[in-house]
Amino acid sequence: MKYETRMLVERFSKILGGWPGVECVTVNEAATQDALDPYFALILDVFFSAPIPDERTRRGMFGPDSSFFESSGLGGKDRFLVGDVPVRLEYKSTGKVGELLDIADSDADSLWLIKHSGTYGFYRLACGDTVFSRSGWIDRIRLRLERLPDAFWDEMRSAAQSKMEHFLSDLGAAAFQADEFHYLVSSAGFIKTACLALFCANRRFEPSHRAYYRRALELPVLPEGFSARLDNFFSAGPGDSMERRFSIAKLIAVGIMELRP
Repeated sequence: MKYETRMLVERFSKILGGWPGVECVTVNEAATQDALDPYFALILDVFFSAPIPDERTRRGMFGPDSSFFESSGLGGKDRFLVGDVPVRLEYKSTGKVGELLDIADSDADSLWLIKHSGTYGFYRLACGDTVFSRSGWIDRIRLRLERLPDAFWDEMRSAAQSKMEHFLSDLGAAAFQADEFHYLVSSAGFIKTACLALFCANRRFEPSHRAYYRRALELPVLPEGFSARLDNFFSAGPGDSMERRFSIAKLIAVGIMELRP
């Protein structure tokens, strides 16, 4: 993390940690990128267990050098610039986090709430750098995340594979109709859900979309030939028919469905 970014992290963790309702603050891995990287941003997850200052009050607490302040309609996110540095503060209820973990632990009937959003929220809980902690809440949460039951991972994998098969079917239909637009949209959904199924099969939370490709290839258990097939699917040139790319996608899907970690 660059010096300027580290100084901003210290500055905002001190401000946020001064709010009595804040339990924990973590910094997202996007802050570890070079400031010239287009993906760079200082993203802080702010976990609160009691009310935090309202939008007007918050706006005045972040310093005279902050500009272009905007807050989401429900007050869940603040965005602004400090100089040229984009800052995003995302406010999350510890109670809500606990409810989602209870579902993941033992409430299969409500698991659809997590299936819909995926496991990225858990990834940020597990992997964010802790820069403020009031009582050790985050450590207890991370211990629970490490102990999620196999039933959770199996259900999440099953849901991802079901979506993957749906997108694969759409790929086939688009190839048959020579519909490039629908093919492109379906390709994105297919690759995302295929990788999500692999993360679940390996008992790993999904990272940000930017890291999907690299992290998927680093997983310890992968279908035979997965890396080469994925590269072939991505690198198909103008002369490659949609039918050929669809054939590669079918091989990818079959390999994932047959995978036994």
